[in-house]
Amino acid sequence: MGGDSMTLTLTALFCLGLSVKPKTKVQAGTLPKPRLWAEPGSVISWGMPVTIWCEGTLEAQEYHLDKERSSASWDRWKALQPGKKAKFSIPYMSENYAGRYHCKYHSPVGWSEWSDPLELVMTGFHYTYPSLSALLSPLVTSGGTVTLQCVSWQEFVRFILTKEGEHQLSWTQNSQNLPSGQSQALFLVGPVNPSQRWTFRCYGCHRNNPYLCSYPSNLLELQVSGTLPKPTLSAEPGSMIMQRSSVTILCEGTLEAKEYRLYKEQSSEPWKRQTSMEPRNKTKFSIQSMLQYDAGRYYCYYQTQAGWSEQSDALELVVTGVYSKPSLSALPSPVVTSGGNVTLQCASQQGYDRFILTKEKEHKLSWTLNSQQHSNGQFQALFPMGPVTPSHSRFRCYGYYSRNPQVWSGHSDPLQLQISGVSKKPSLLTQQGHVLDPGVTLTLQCRSDLGYDRFALSKEGEHDLPQRHGQQSQAGHSQADFLLGPVNSSHGGQYRCYGAHNLSSEWSAPSDPLDILITGQLPYRPSLSVQPSPTVSSGENVIMLCQSWSPMDTFLLSKDGAANPPLRLRSKSRAQQHQAEFSMTAVTSAIGGTFRCYGSQNSSPYLLSEPSDPLELMVSGLESYQKVLIGVSVAFLLLLLFLFFLLQHWHQGKGRRSAQREANVQGPAGAEEVASRDRGLQKSFRPAAAVQEENLYDAVKDTQPEDRVEMDIQSPPEEDSQGATYAQVNHSRLRNGGAAPPSPLVGEFLDRKHTQAGGDRRVGSQAASEDPQDVIYAQLCSMTLRQGRTASPSSQGGVLPAEPSVYAALATTSPRAVPKDTN
Repeated sequence: MGGDSMTLTLTALFCLGLSVKPKTKVQAGTLPKPRLWAEPGSVISWGMPVTIWCEGTLEAQEYHLDKERSSASWDRWKALQPGKKAKFSIPYMSENYAGRYHCKYHSPVGWSEWSDPLELVMTGFHYTYPSLSALLSPLVTSGGTVTLQCVSWQEFVRFILTKEGEHQLSWTQNSQNLPSGQSQALFLVGPVNPSQRWTFRCYGCHRNNPYLCSYPSNLLELQVSGTLPKPTLSAEPGSMIMQRSSVTILCEGTLEAKEYRLYKEQSSEPWKRQTSMEPRNKTKFSIQSMLQYDAGRYYCYYQTQAGWSEQSDALELVVTGVYSKPSLSALPSPVVTSGGNVTLQCASQQGYDRFILTKEKEHKLSWTLNSQQHSNGQFQALFPMGPVTPSHSRFRCYGYYSRNPQVWSGHSDPLQLQISGVSKKPSLLTQQGHVLDPGVTLTLQCRSDLGYDRFALSKEGEHDLPQRHGQQSQAGHSQADFLLGPVNSSHGGQYRCYGAHNLSSEWSAPSDPLDILITGQLPYRPSLSVQPSPTVSSGENVIMLCQSWSPMDTFLLSKDGAANPPLRLRSKSRAQQHQAEFSMTAVTSAIGGTFRCYGSQNSSPYLLSEPSDPLELMVSGLESYQKVLIGVSVAFLLLLLFLFFLLQHWHQGKGRRSAQREANVQGPAGAEEVASRDRGLQKSFRPAAAVQEENLYDAVKDTQPEDRVEMDIQSPPEEDSQGATYAQVNHSRLRNGGAAPPSPLVGEFLDRKHTQAGGDRRVGSQAASEDPQDVIYAQLCSMTLRQGRTASPSSQGGVLPAEPSVYAALATTSPRAVPKDTN
């Protein structure tokens, strides 16, 4: 049977819809199995002709071709001369011919084994087509391998890769599902060599019939590089390009280069081709308006008469400004001590997968971190930096999604780090207090005694650093005022300030932190109560209880007019309420005042709830303390006045005694008589005890020789029968400083004794002997000073010498000091 009749027979069978079933069997012999193939290949486009060949041995007399799932086999085919093989022709490929084939041959000794299967695939059944690319680049080093990716949005059951050329090759892989929803297959090709042409296409096959496949993919030609040096690839003005801006890509090779090619990763064909221009060692590839699909990884290579060069290192072109920009801040402050550490926070409400931190004016990437979602819902990355140096200056950050890593957001606002030194920290003050209602105008004052020329204010979590010129105050301080307000929720936070001199680029150490709290930012109002009562006594213990039915993480207790920040306590849950107990021990009147409490959440600790109703705490005991203090003060003043009058009176009495002595020495006898009568009259008005003490003078006898007391007894004038006895005493202890001078009270008492008339000495002696602890007073008239000069008293005239009288008070604590009455 001829070839034409065979073709008609096959066509007729398929048109009649007959199917080949496995029950049609021919007993196989022990002859070698034939080889089965198709020309131009096993993957045939719809409507194209194809020839199936079955090759046996020279002894073959007949060939038999079977198609799986067909009801009858094709007619037997007699061997062609010289009888080694037979061909089966299909003039127009259609879905009826697609399938799995086997063949065998018959010789005089019997039937051969079935051949290996041939899968005849028809393409063009689906209007969709996959895409084919090389990972990482279609430029492959000679002897190397490359992975080809066939991918499609259509859900195919398998993919077929074909190599174009004289002898078409094909590979089949089952499809894999990607997270993006695409299906793909990866084919490893190689080792490649420059002696062949490596051109490929791929197809996706239908799930219901794996021999009916899609239209072919794009043509991918692999470029096999030679041994020439690889070129250098760069970009101007840089590798990070703002969206719709222009960029120039430079590829530099050798002077022998005839052509340059630029490849973009995952692109099947050269992205751009450029014939060498003078000078021939480099060429330019321009992008006039950078868009998203222009971003990616690029390679270039060049060709000379000796072949192709190696591929260049990758150049990553990034397009920025496609998405909304993130924010960049320094924690805890953009002012960092030289050599210290700081954390830079890049954050956004967009769900970026990764964040990039770059130094300004540098085109290469600096740091990249995965994104983490914060409790407040925003996405962020924390970049630890340090130890910082003056080179750590301006930074920016970007965000991007993993599905397109070369397409970035807009850049954040630049963050300028300020390097601080070790000079003395300033003070940060506020006159409005720490707890403020919305709408209040707030002024923060930064002050120092070092005379800083400028000041800066920083807020935790923000990168802005407003600056003010320093002003000299009348007290000699330098200061600057920062006006904030009217305040709102954005003003709540922790502030610090810094000072600097104009001749220095470094800032001072930071001031102590100052917290600014804004009320009314939470729709809750806690309650405030006090135990045991709002009125307590000084020294008692007090507990202030702040409670809320709404959830609060922290409670704050504030006193109106207090300069100190409010007290904070973590909330505790009790009896379905949230509360905090503020304990005060041994309260004083200074604790008293008007108190309020607030609540806050951990997510925004500087934003407070509505205030509780005011509670006034009164501490009693202050008035009695003041009364006691006033009473003690008055008593002390009265005592001072009393002592002053006593001292004045003593001086006046001393003056009168001097005048009386002068009168006794120089006056006539009549004057002495008058004085004697005056003393007797004065004595008559004295108390009996005073008279008894005065009468002790005559009874004083010194029996201890070491005291060396000499007594010269003078008789009073004859007219005064009760005249007092004067004793002249020279006491060695007094001369050696062993006795203290008499007090004013004693002087006054002695003055009175001096003016009295003589009394009953015996009665005085008895009184003295009865109470040995009493103070014995002796009026001593010094008649001689024992300094080498003595004087004899007059026994007749009763005239005293001109020397002044010395009065002393002798105190004894022993009965021996009082002479006993010998009567």
